[in-house]
Amino acid sequence: MPLSALPAALPTRLPIKRPSLPHLPDPNAPDEFEEMTLLEHMEELRDRIIKSVIAIAIAFVAGIFLAGPLLRRLQVEANAIGGFDVVSPTDPITLYFKVALYVAIGIALPVIMWQLVGFLLPGLTQKEKRFLILSMPFVILLFLAGVAYGFFFAAPRALLFLSSFMSDTYEWSPEGNAVITFFLTLMLGLGLAFQLPVAMFLLAKLGVASPRRMDSCSSVGVTSVCAASENATSPTRSSSGTWSRKFSAARLAASRRVGCTSKACMEPDT
Repeated sequence: MPLSALPAALPTRLPIKRPSLPHLPDPNAPDEFEEMTLLEHMEELRDRIIKSVIAIAIAFVAGIFLAGPLLRRLQVEANAIGGFDVVSPTDPITLYFKVALYVAIGIALPVIMWQLVGFLLPGLTQKEKRFLILSMPFVILLFLAGVAYGFFFAAPRALLFLSSFMSDTYEWSPEGNAVITFFLTLMLGLGLAFQLPVAMFLLAKLGVASPRRMDSCSSVGVTSVCAASENATSPTRSSSGTWSRKFSAARLAASRRVGCTSKACMEPDT
């Protein structure tokens, strides 16, 4: 190659393509659906499942180190002074790795949600894609708030009440598997219950139900929950039970009001 073919001066700086932030789908844009065969759908689902499993496997290493302190925390919250009761000889190691797996799933939850949303987006309209993407941060934050409320407040208070109920008749020695299932059920249930504002907002934006309709019907639910919480804590008139009852009723009423208010503000004036 002759020297005359070379450029006279080399550029002092190489061009760098800066990454751009992702844009939200335009709801007014025409919908474009990518046609895929059944085999292509199955291959994409397989790839996303493999990525989720790899994320869980990597997070499982951290779960092994966090399982021990978490089990000791559950023992204290369950008021199991002598330790958890075990039935099978393999229960100690089984419970340890079960807690480690739950911790790994919790750590890898953002990756799992990302793969789930990525699998669903191609089949949605532009309007549905926009609503789904905008609601994801609120879904994650509210779910984490519900899980934290169940772990730090609801489950310990419930176990405190159950361990002191007729303590002169029953010997409180809970099984480790039952305590873990109890915590997990409350945490997941409250995490889903905290999604009420987002669910109400999406139902209103998609035209399934109007805000006024849901606001009028939800008053019955608030009254029912308040009555049930009052009856559930009536045998023990302690200050902790009273404040727990008031806080639960206030949280439900606040979430209902936030959902209705947000939908009403987003509605166009008629």
